[in-house]
Amino acid sequence: MNSRGKVIAVNISSKKGTRKKNVGSSCLLVGLGLRDDAHAAPGNRQVSLLAQESIDKMTRLGLKVGPGDFAENLTTQGLDLLALPLGTRFRVGEGTLLEVTQIGKVCHTRCAIYYQAGDCVMPKEGIFAQVLEGGEIKVGDEIRVLGGDSDHQ
Repeated sequence: MNSRGKVIAVNISSKKGTRKKNVGSSCLLVGLGLRDDAHAAPGNRQVSLLAQESIDKMTRLGLKVGPGDFAENLTTQGLDLLALPLGTRFRVGEGTLLEVTQIGKVCHTRCAIYYQAGDCVMPKEGIFAQVLEGGEIKVGDEIRVLGGDSDHQ
């Protein structure tokens, strides 16, 4: 499994259930998520991640979608997010540390994203993480999966 990837979009929105906009950079807040994002709150789903490769699958089906359209906070590339088990820790850029807390999610209703995009890959292919160490992140930052709990490189 490739243990490195990169951030290709840092996305936030002011309301839940809507597409997010790539703001280029933001700050991860410990125990909350991305600064100024509607989803920033304590809990298991502080930061959402979705791979560009998942978005590409939807574009091949004819949907006109891109980073942020599935309400993910971080759009990644080159890292198999679904291969990361719960508890996996990873760094984004130099100073931040996140931990995988949930893989996929249950959608009880079809949200605005489903109706706007025609489908949603987030429930099946998105992952969620909590922020253990905060800091600035930006497009182009490397994502580096750490070996285990004691690995704080």
